[in-house]
Amino acid sequence: MPTVLCTPYLRRFNGLLKFSRQLHTQKHAVHVAECPRNAVQPLRLLLIGSPGSGKGTQSERIQKNFSVSHISSGDSLRKNIAQKSDIGLRAAAAMAKGNLVSDDLMTLLIKSELDQVNNANWLLDGFPRTIEQARILDSMLLKNMQPLNLVINLVVPEEVILGRIIDRWVHIPSGRVYNLSYNPPKVAGHDDVTGEPLSKRPDDNADTFKVRIQNHHTLTAPLLKHYENVMITLKGNTSDEIYPQIERELVNRFGMMPRRLEGSSSPSTKPKPARRFRQTRPEVDNEQHCVAAEASL
Repeated sequence: MPTVLCTPYLRRFNGLLKFSRQLHTQKHAVHVAECPRNAVQPLRLLLIGSPGSGKGTQSERIQKNFSVSHISSGDSLRKNIAQKSDIGLRAAAAMAKGNLVSDDLMTLLIKSELDQVNNANWLLDGFPRTIEQARILDSMLLKNMQPLNLVINLVVPEEVILGRIIDRWVHIPSGRVYNLSYNPPKVAGHDDVTGEPLSKRPDDNADTFKVRIQNHHTLTAPLLKHYENVMITLKGNTSDEIYPQIERELVNRFGMMPRRLEGSSSPSTKPKPARRFRQTRPEVDNEQHCVAAEASL
């Protein structure tokens, strides 16, 4: 027997159906506006590795090929040391003995750097070095809903690193690094850009290296465990061996990140920062939301 609906119920049913369709259309429009099919997360990368493993070199190469802001704890420290600030003097004394700079000093430096880059693609090297620093960093990033989404652990044989350190010379004001074996300055003992004299870092010697590498192994083990869910380990003897592995990971994981255009300084050709999406709730997978919206049509 066919079902018969009374007029009041039929009107109510039709009204609910119309409202449901309107609500569905509005929800779908929001998803499309906020999370297009090709949406990607901004890069929030941490490079870790033993002293002399090439974190600075790899960071420069990433910057050259991708639109990324580089936050280097080492560069910030050297700048403060050159300026003889209170932080710089205290840090220099610790580094000369092969010790790590205190968590309080490092936190002040890194927080100011992170505040400047905001939501842009960025990579961080040199911090954190202890599990306490890692927890401080986690807290700072979560406040802005910017947790790390990739940690790369660089592994280079210790004998290779020691050779790099012994042959390393630096231009302290700029942080430019030279190596007598594979990247010597054009004029011996002088910076290529300014012509100013190069210096040896106080901790660039075999004895201090042994202390630093032992400290690194002791302190890094908890870090590797802490970041295991977002970490990959890349191995090699040279930066040329490791960098292609890094680039492959960045392209596969963050394919929408714009590449830098080499050989052009025109403002119209400079790459634009990665598009940012408004977040009104904890970070979620944009791709899954788009698929869900389309599937519900």
